[in-house]
Amino acid sequence: MGKMINKPLVLTYLYLLMYILLSSGVILYNKWVLSPKYFNFPFPITLTMIHMGFSGAVAFLLIRVFKVVAPVKMTFEIYATCVVPISAFFASSLWFGNTAYLHISVAFIQMLKALMPVATFITAVMCGTDKLRCDVFLNMLVVSIGVVISSYGEIHFNIVGTAYQVTGIFAEALRLVLTQVLLQKKGLTLNPITSLYYIAPCSFVFLFVPWYLLEMQEMEVSQIQFNFWIFFSNAICALALNFSIFLVIGRTGAVTMRVAGVLKDWILIALSSVIFPESTITGLNIIGYAIALCGVVMYNYIKVRDVRASQTIPESIPERIAKEWKLEKKSSDPFLPSKGSDNNGGRNGGNSPTADPTVDEEAPLVPSSRFYYTGRMQVKQPF
Repeated sequence: MGKMINKPLVLTYLYLLMYILLSSGVILYNKWVLSPKYFNFPFPITLTMIHMGFSGAVAFLLIRVFKVVAPVKMTFEIYATCVVPISAFFASSLWFGNTAYLHISVAFIQMLKALMPVATFITAVMCGTDKLRCDVFLNMLVVSIGVVISSYGEIHFNIVGTAYQVTGIFAEALRLVLTQVLLQKKGLTLNPITSLYYIAPCSFVFLFVPWYLLEMQEMEVSQIQFNFWIFFSNAICALALNFSIFLVIGRTGAVTMRVAGVLKDWILIALSSVIFPESTITGLNIIGYAIALCGVVMYNYIKVRDVRASQTIPESIPERIAKEWKLEKKSSDPFLPSKGSDNNGGRNGGNSPTADPTVDEEAPLVPSSRFYYTGRMQVKQPF
């Protein structure tokens, strides 16, 4: 019995460790590749296109050649109205986020990422998927004040880099809200492989236009070193990070993912100051980030409390009687199984939005997740 409990627990911690290492590694690796002081490849759109092209190619091989998973039933209407706009914001968030590495430090970028819940909340309210509440608004205010203090304490503050990062955060927030509104309402569920299969090529096409206008001519005139193994390993790390995110969410849930994300941010801030000595951290940086983090933690607590409250709503007497009658009927009449109730149960346990409220309520706030992991494993959550 002990082994049955400990094995999932150990696997969960291994997945969390893998996610933290890969997420930190990809961010530091991208900074090293893009920074003029190190590898000196100052073309963030090109780097993002390499990631998208590689991810799309791997997904194509897994689905069409090796047939690891089956493609979903994708119609032109769903692709045009759902996949295309989501891909546009996905490409934009990666483009702006990677461009920020050219102008500001990794530590400051992680501090600015505390604005992610604020951006998501504002976007959700504007799109009508969330309501404006006083308690949540106050938490968002605390987060914003903390980020402003942290920005004020930044020695190498750069308005261009800050603008790129904040724009990327809001693009990611729009992508998350659109994923919830468009894909979930269409009843379309994408696993890690199918999401990359449909989204990555479309994102690549969107990135081609700004690449042609902003980077192509500059790459032609400048002496750029192109090391195949550097970019290949960088793309593999980015792909592995995408898969690890879904593994962690499927194993533990979005709450644990948030805790791991906070731990990863602190590790990144400490590591980046060691690996990149030019990124100086001041006391005001830490104080501001700590204030913002308090707001984020309180916001997470409110969302988890709301989810648990929605799960423990007492049933009405007619609902309870009907449920007891169904159970009694099933146990007393084994020779006449009710096909209708089985089908209904399958619907409620599968594609219904209320089947797993943590997916709807919490997954949109996971900073590094690309799409919702709807195929959640039925393992008891260790936390």
